[in-house]
Amino acid sequence: MFAEFKAFIARGNVLDLAVAVIIGAAFATITTSLTQDIIMPVVGAIFGGADFSSYFIMLGPVPEGYAGSLDNYAELKEAGVALFGYGQFVTVVINFLILAFIIFLIMRSANKMFKKEEEAPAAPTGPNEVDLLIEIRDLLKK
Repeated sequence: MFAEFKAFIARGNVLDLAVAVIIGAAFATITTSLTQDIIMPVVGAIFGGADFSSYFIMLGPVPEGYAGSLDNYAELKEAGVALFGYGQFVTVVINFLILAFIIFLIMRSANKMFKKEEEAPAAPTGPNEVDLLIEIRDLLKK
């Protein structure tokens, strides 16, 4: 069983997948930072708030012992208040769209690169079967 597992892991597809998952996780971190640290502050400034991800609507009552700010989304969420966090949702959607667009650009570039490789002139091959049979027929007629 160990030998089969070793053979399974040693296959190229599994190793490629592992590398892709690790790079994808690192890339997602970069995209999240791009969204939260660069794009969303600009969007927040345009719409009048410094932190767009903290836009929310309270749906439930604040617990009696709560002493934090009523404007802090993270503290209210931690206290168990029911919140409609539309700002956080918009941030996540924008993060997804950025990630999807970057992956689209990468795939588009890769497809163009592979297409050029496929369009390279193929090495000349010999005549096909039909051409050979026609040639044999013509030689036999002589």
